[in-house]
Amino acid sequence: MAHAAPAPGRRTGRTSAAPTGAPSRTPDVFGARTHRIAHWAVPVTLGLVYGYWVAANNRSGGEITGWNVLLGFLSALAFMALWTAVRAVAPRMKRELHALLWAAFAGSAFGFLYSQAGNTVLRSTGMALAVAATVFVIVFYRYYTHEDAEGHRIR
Repeated sequence: MAHAAPAPGRRTGRTSAAPTGAPSRTPDVFGARTHRIAHWAVPVTLGLVYGYWVAANNRSGGEITGWNVLLGFLSALAFMALWTAVRAVAPRMKRELHALLWAAFAGSAFGFLYSQAGNTVLRSTGMALAVAATVFVIVFYRYYTHEDAEGHRIR
């Protein structure tokens, strides 16, 4: 397959200030306004999806009750609050604790969701630990490969 070569005089993604061997920064496609909206839209959207999922698992296909709706909204609110707290606190931590915090959040969120389907506490805990361990490995690898030895993000 043939790829188009850059035209003479066109930018190739590298700035003149960057040394020849240094990689150029990835351009930021979205503006500041879009980032501000996404900063709040992501936890709200994920929280509402999570709350609906908890309520659906809890009722096991039965009728929707007021208590079921309350459980869904309270679960959504808790998820949004914890997501926002983890997102605010985690970047200030070293990469090990940063990854551990996200793993604990993901594992406990999954464990609660799994327990609402009527599974035993032991099985829900085991599944939550499996999810947390998987998230920890993935997130730790990402932070380990994107930070220097002092924990500063590589830009």
